[in-house]
Amino acid sequence: METVAVDYRKKGVGFYYIYKALAHPEHNGYVQPFNLQERLLHVAEAKRTLGSSIEWICDNMQNEFKQALGGAPNSQFVIDPDGKIISASSWSNPTGLRETLAGLVGEVAPPTTIAELGLKPLPPPRLAATGVIARPQMPSSMRAILVKPLPSLEPYYVKLRAEVDSGFMQEGLGWLYLGFHLDPLLGVHWNNLAPPLEFSIETPEGLCIASSRGLAPVVKTEADADPREFLLGLEWDSKILSRANFNKAELILVVNYYACHDNGWCKPFKQRYHIQLVPDRNAGSVRSRGRPGGGFRNR
Repeated sequence: METVAVDYRKKGVGFYYIYKALAHPEHNGYVQPFNLQERLLHVAEAKRTLGSSIEWICDNMQNEFKQALGGAPNSQFVIDPDGKIISASSWSNPTGLRETLAGLVGEVAPPTTIAELGLKPLPPPRLAATGVIARPQMPSSMRAILVKPLPSLEPYYVKLRAEVDSGFMQEGLGWLYLGFHLDPLLGVHWNNLAPPLEFSIETPEGLCIASSRGLAPVVKTEADADPREFLLGLEWDSKILSRANFNKAELILVVNYYACHDNGWCKPFKQRYHIQLVPDRNAGSVRSRGRPGGGFRNR
């Protein structure tokens, strides 16, 4: 994409990347931001790691731009000066884009090569050791559900991701995944000299959870950046909680943890979430859970 931009800027074509919700959180440790300020941190990180010269536009937290353009995670559009879409692809294809632009404004020859750009991509942040804690074996077909962080005086240095499996969605009996992930762009790691992360969760009548409390394992390593993850059995009794009220039902989660920042401070945090057992279409899907790779791409 960078070579196409270099060549066709000469012909008056503008190029923009659109930051939307992460399609595959956990790649290179990145997690979904909770507010617009954090999304802008992701934009700055993409610029840093890619070394790109293309400008960025950041979608709002309601994902209105994403929805207006069809909701695809890696789409590509050519828009004329009057705002009319004259070419659209559900998946970005720089080679196809070059051909489209050649037909619209003329061919550029010879085309710029990637080697000529001299791009110097940088690695993602690594704040502490990983691979210290074994990750849980996940049931198949997990689906992210809605998580709402409640107002907090402090940033959510640790971010909750919640998922349920297809068994629960189809039969009302299955698994709830709770993953507490450090946000690498906020510069923190776990302080394992302090008490481990713990949480409590309240469920409405008609929802039964295997345990209303959880405690992360004690880690011998002084600091690490692995997620703290839990798999809990979950059952829905439709005779008590009707299907009509199911989508509105909320689980209330309170989490306590200690974190240390690169600036030298270490302190405790207590934060709260509301969880709804309905799919979150903007949460993305985790691929190769726990494996490095992916992150921001530049083609």
